[in-house]
Amino acid sequence: MENTRVAVDVGGTFTDICIMDEASGAIRIEKIASTPDDPMRAIMDGIEIGKIDLAGVSMFSHGTTVATNALITRNLPRCAMICTEGFRDVVEIRRANKEDLWDTYKDVAKPYIPRRDRLTVRERVDAEGKIVEALDEAGARRAGEILKKRGVKSVAICFMNSYVNAENERRMRDILKEIIPDATISISAEIMPEIFEHERFSTTMANAVVSPVVVDYVSRLSDRLRDEGYKRDLLLLHTGGGVMTPNAVRDFAARLAGSGIAAGAIASRFIGNLCGYPNTIGFDMGGTSTDVSVSYKGESRITKDWYIEYGFPIRFPSIEVLTIGAGGGSLAWRDEGGSLRNGPQSAGASPGPACYRNGNEIATNTDANLVLGRLGTTLAGGKLTLNPALSETAVRSTVAEPFGMELHEAAEAIIRVANANMANAVRLLSISRGYDPRDFALCAFGGAGALHGAAVAKELSIPTVIVPLNPGVTSALGCLLVDIQHDFSDSFMKPAVATHPEDLESAFRKIEKEAMGQLRHEGVAEDDMVLSRTVEMMYKGQWRSLQVPASAEITDISELVEAFHAHHEREYNYAREDAEVSLFRVAVKAVGIVPKAELQKQPVKPHRPEPVGKRQVWFENNGHETAIYQREELMAGAKIAGPAIVEQFDATTVIPPGMSAEVDEYFNIRINTQG
Repeated sequence: MENTRVAVDVGGTFTDICIMDEASGAIRIEKIASTPDDPMRAIMDGIEIGKIDLAGVSMFSHGTTVATNALITRNLPRCAMICTEGFRDVVEIRRANKEDLWDTYKDVAKPYIPRRDRLTVRERVDAEGKIVEALDEAGARRAGEILKKRGVKSVAICFMNSYVNAENERRMRDILKEIIPDATISISAEIMPEIFEHERFSTTMANAVVSPVVVDYVSRLSDRLRDEGYKRDLLLLHTGGGVMTPNAVRDFAARLAGSGIAAGAIASRFIGNLCGYPNTIGFDMGGTSTDVSVSYKGESRITKDWYIEYGFPIRFPSIEVLTIGAGGGSLAWRDEGGSLRNGPQSAGASPGPACYRNGNEIATNTDANLVLGRLGTTLAGGKLTLNPALSETAVRSTVAEPFGMELHEAAEAIIRVANANMANAVRLLSISRGYDPRDFALCAFGGAGALHGAAVAKELSIPTVIVPLNPGVTSALGCLLVDIQHDFSDSFMKPAVATHPEDLESAFRKIEKEAMGQLRHEGVAEDDMVLSRTVEMMYKGQWRSLQVPASAEITDISELVEAFHAHHEREYNYAREDAEVSLFRVAVKAVGIVPKAELQKQPVKPHRPEPVGKRQVWFENNGHETAIYQREELMAGAKIAGPAIVEQFDATTVIPPGMSAEVDEYFNIRINTQG
């Protein structure tokens, strides 16, 4: 009987496995060291350790770093690009901008496909979609023969203006399939049909170079799971907040870049909605970095402005996540002006914080928390023993002595700087986007999120912090909470005043037909399909557009224009209601509903639990006799007054003085930062 759901989130250090019983909603977890040379090995070892019978698994969902790591390390097979003659160097020229505008010596990374493998052919389509010059088929065949001799595994076809007429790109693909049938071929008109050629070329290039790597990995994992008894499709989390099947991965492999960080944003949104907070800020703090995301009115914020390496955008819709270098292993240091800094440099997993006994002598956030008593002397259920003496030595030498501080004062200074960095990241995704943090709940997870969540929330006047049942594997849980999802779009460039509703309806119907065809291809029943529309709009003369939700049937363009003015007001703090508005693109999000299992729930019985012990913990330069609780012993309805520490296998929760907390029916700890 298939009654178990499994989610796997592969990280750089650990592979997290979340196992849910569909009948009871009970969750158990496994953590195993990742195997970067072949992530599948850790997954299968985790399945064995977790005693998972794959024949009884109804859903296997996976967040993977394979595509991300391939782009970062550039461990890629030989790939090629074929462009319109004269446009070979679009991806080299880029936008001529730099991540650090004033650093004249720092070069932008090279394109994923080197110039020698970017070939050109003669063809021309004008801005209206008219074929001015048909594809030079003799030249196309010569290019194909060259690529065959070079042994390329994948090809990106990127022709100018193909977004309005893809006939030449499709013919080029047909010719290549005749000559090199085993190569993966991506055409820009299908990958990203939009006017901006660099973004379109760059996205298609990224899709082409990761495709052989990702398809090979997904195929091997699917086959191995099937051999072990799993009967359903493997579901792979993509950056847009949904999952895709191996069939879809073959066409849109680059959607898996950044897969892991999207899972945490999905989980925080789900947990917030479950707790009655449609506005949530996801706060995922790990050992090296912190990922911040925003969910407003129950929906994650989506962006198309993202990349793995600066200069080479990947324009697939993605959940907006801001990552900063602040984690448990972030190093404290003194800058040239004599100020205390924290991160982004990190001690990483090895050697790790000073208390890990692996030779690091520089204080980290983990060392500061240990000195302050906020961390116990063991982690991961006793698998790792920490050395407080080494932490004290590191804090003294790194901060206390250079700044003339007492030991605990120095440790608190380290934590305050780290918290300020993370609070600033939250401000960037909330206040700078027109959202008031006081209207949100902070969902704190990751290995260190619950340690710092209450302090960060207090600095931002966020009233509530939610700590999930298993903070350390919340990202894996996110993989269980998603539907099959794809995003389709097409250019639609017209002034709003010149647009007839029926023209817009016709454009939507065209891509909705394509979207439903894709979902059918993945085995989704028609009753389980949900399509939602958006229109990208801008003021005349602008080049940056905003997405505006559109109704299932458009009868009045003026409603879209009014909605655009309102979106622009919130995003940029002004609106030009007398200015002409232009439509830029129509888009459809196609969702195939996957049945959701409910989390374990318990009746709430208000009570005051007994602590398992007490220890001295420092807050604001004062030592407090602080109650220590074991998370596994806290039942629904438990009420705790700060200061208090809650310890568990995968995380430690800090409830500072003046705050209170309670355990809800889903075993989340809800911290009231206002008392």
